[in-house]
Amino acid sequence: MADSSTQSIIIGAAPDRVTAVICDFARYPEWTDAVRRAEVVEEYEDGYASQVRFTIDAGVMADEYVLAYEYAEDLSRIEWHLVAPSKMQKAQRGSYDLVGNPDGSTTVTYTLEVDLSVGMLGMFRRKAEKMIMDTALKQLKRRVEATGAAQ
Repeated sequence: MADSSTQSIIIGAAPDRVTAVICDFARYPEWTDAVRRAEVVEEYEDGYASQVRFTIDAGVMADEYVLAYEYAEDLSRIEWHLVAPSKMQKAQRGSYDLVGNPDGSTTVTYTLEVDLSVGMLGMFRRKAEKMIMDTALKQLKRRVEATGAAQ
């Protein structure tokens, strides 16, 4: 399995607003550059997605895959893993950890571990992971803060 990468960002919103955006999978194509489609294929009894099918196109990498999700009872952690190998990935594990701050903001820590089906030099893989994570966190921050301003 690949090494995991971790990055954090502070988002100017309470954890429940951040969680609401993360868990609204159907809207991912509206705010994430690479996601072309996100479809909830299974839900838990409480309505949270248990499996989501993603179609992504990030230029050099296009793929379709299903992720299985699990949630901490207080929604402070959302984690996922790849259900079955895809065209581009042998495995994927990831998580969002959310911590509310005294000023009302949330620190979001994103951890991602991807094992690609295609060969890639470690140096390039780490650079790609950093770019993916950096972009994902910035887009999440922009979406959460924009939806907060609209409320």
